[in-house]
Amino acid sequence: MYDVVILTLEEPPSGCGGDCGACGHDAPKPAVRTPVLHCADALKQAGARVETVTAYHDEAIDEVLARFDAPEQPDGLRRPDPETKSRLVVAVASDSQLRHVVRRLVRRYAPPPSKRPGDLPADRTLPDLPAVGVLPLDAGESGDLAARLGLPRQPAEVARAVLADRVRRLDLLRQDGGSVVIDGVLLGAADQRGLSVPFRGRIEVDDLVLSDGAEDVLACAVTVADGYARLDGIDLVTAPDPADGLVEVGIAVPALVKRRFGRDTHRVEVRRARGRAVSIAPRLAAEETLPFVEDGVTGELTRKRSWWIERQAWAVYS
Repeated sequence: MYDVVILTLEEPPSGCGGDCGACGHDAPKPAVRTPVLHCADALKQAGARVETVTAYHDEAIDEVLARFDAPEQPDGLRRPDPETKSRLVVAVASDSQLRHVVRRLVRRYAPPPSKRPGDLPADRTLPDLPAVGVLPLDAGESGDLAARLGLPRQPAEVARAVLADRVRRLDLLRQDGGSVVIDGVLLGAADQRGLSVPFRGRIEVDDLVLSDGAEDVLACAVTVADGYARLDGIDLVTAPDPADGLVEVGIAVPALVKRRFGRDTHRVEVRRARGRAVSIAPRLAAEETLPFVEDGVTGELTRKRSWWIERQAWAVYS
């Protein structure tokens, strides 16, 4: 018999600092989402013990993830328990919520470089993370990561996949800022008319230089899956495989086509590369930043950043 936790992420209610009870307010009593109730019913009918948890802060997420720890080891490192009978389902309203839970898993189980255990694969910096059941709160959404991976969407289907232990392992990107990527990153900006604003920066994939920083770049995609593969009708990357152990990178560069007769014309040149790691060092003026979107979360790059692949490090029930 499995113990299944269905985890939902919510923003703290107005007036609450996030640590329920610590700010003097009563702990919130959230209404459980309808898909969560349906999934819980399906799990219970199949004989599982089910608990629903609503997390308003990282501490609550970590309390759930702690249930997947293996017994303490002599080296003092946390490891997920491969023999656990607990299962995790994350009810998500966006890819960013799923990414956030995976990020907490990485923070929990990734050993510091100085304590790297000998049983880690040579191309990994963390052990296999526990599998996650993904329960989309909007079953009709067709553009999220779960849909593009072909994962079950209906609560009963998610329950069956979890209890059948149908696990699919997927690649993960870690980056030197401490975050993770499960889908992709798009770097670049658009003006108020939606037109690309070029930037400059040195972009390297392993030992291959896609741009040396001396030319304009309209956009750059760093991808594991295909959420950021296409922009304005341009295929920045083609058919990325989320489990091939490679990061796919594509940049769009404006190019001038000189003609012997007639006017010169402009076109967009796309350069692509695949590898294990990518670094981007933007060339920025004072107080200038490079906007990006990472798994649906916006940010601004102010210095060099690197991403590297963690081959099949995380997993979903499929």
